Amino acid sequence: MAHVAEPAGAEALDAKSESRVWKKFRSHRSAMLGGVIVLFFVLLAILAPILPIPDPTATDWGAVRKAPSLAHPMGTDEIGRDVMSRLIWGARASLMAGVLSVAIALGIGVPLGIAAGYFGGWTDSVISRCTEALLAAPFLILAIALAAFLGPSLGNAMIAIGLSATPIFIRLTRGQVISVAAEDYVESANAIGLPTMKILSRYIFPNVLPPVLVQATLTVATAIIAEASLSFLGLGQQPPAPSWGSMLNTAKNFLNQAPWMALWPGIAIFLVVLGFNLLGDGLRDALDPRET
Repeated sequence: MAHVAEPAGAEALDAKSESRVWKKFRSHRSAMLGGVIVLFFVLLAILAPILPIPDPTATDWGAVRKAPSLAHPMGTDEIGRDVMSRLIWGARASLMAGVLSVAIALGIGVPLGIAAGYFGGWTDSVISRCTEALLAAPFLILAIALAAFLGPSLGNAMIAIGLSATPIFIRLTRGQVISVAAEDYVESANAIGLPTMKILSRYIFPNVLPPVLVQATLTVATAIIAEASLSFLGLGQQPPAPSWGSMLNTAKNFLNQAPWMALWPGIAIFLVVLGFNLLGDGLRDALDPRET
């Protein structure tokens, strides 16, 4: 059987464009700052088991609500637990919730978005109507409702956040697929009879991936806030396991006596969300082909 020549111009990122993207990203100072902040918290989360810090669940009734000192640089909580240790271990829960929730949303949303945008017809109608129905509910309200239905735990909170974020990726992917499918090289691939799966994997998916990655980075920040909110409400990480949201929930009762209990987890949430947002903004600028 004769070899069928494939259309040219369909590669999403060749070596030259990858170099251009990295150069633009590296010159984006706020993006680099965001990357440093995110890397710092990721390293804290990974190294938590080997760092010379106290057990985050160990209580000390002789050091209840102690102010920051050399023994406890960030102070202690209402039952004498070291706040710094709980903050570091809480980073594991927050980052894991952010990343895994977005992974769930990507795993469901991207395939459905590709199917809706590429095949159209009744497939697009069914997926789009379901997506619009989910988007009618605010993201956090939907996540709270799903977490309450599934039951309080970190795993269920991640599932709830992931399902709540899925419509965002379905709509984004669908729009990108419709745009890419109208390009000449995709129409040429269809005209010469290339298999649908090959067109999707080689020409469609690589070209919709950059905006999806940008949205994923920004959604991680939203998911971290959502996890903290669910934990604050008692629907996420369960005590005595540390979580920034549950730390804030406890701290609200001691704002006058021990303000450091709320200060440090609040700063941590602010910084990690800022880092992911700066990183996402930098990726968006670096991957935009209109920017030179």
